[in-house]
Amino acid sequence: MSLVHATAVTRYGAGRWSGVLLTGPSGAGKSDMALRLIGSGWRLVADDYTLVWGSGGSVHATAPATIVGRIEARGLGVIPCAPRWVSRIGLVVVCGQETAERMPETAQEPVAGLMLPSIRIDTRAASAVEIVHAALSQV
Repeated sequence: MSLVHATAVTRYGAGRWSGVLLTGPSGAGKSDMALRLIGSGWRLVADDYTLVWGSGGSVHATAPATIVGRIEARGLGVIPCAPRWVSRIGLVVVCGQETAERMPETAQEPVAGLMLPSIRIDTRAASAVEIVHAALSQV
């Protein structure tokens, strides 16, 4: 199990929980993106730091015990949030604040010794939540 600087959120669909790992530098919009996804029905796994491990060819994530059920809301502070204790991770979302490529090449990121599909998004875009929904649906 390793600790990574990332936020993880998950959603239930097709009979299972499947999540995304939101990565990027401090200030890239990871927690804000997570809050918007949570607002559209997703559940928080971990904010800011996430424990990840590989098992059975899949990556899984959970929160360190000290931060379970908490997320940072800029301008408000750390707030409580109903957590999902563990989730399989199917996609890495690299968060930033620069315009994403229109037709990017297929990309992957290493997580817990496995390669996961990844996308880069501009977290400021109004369509960012829908892009994450669509991207996870394709993996």
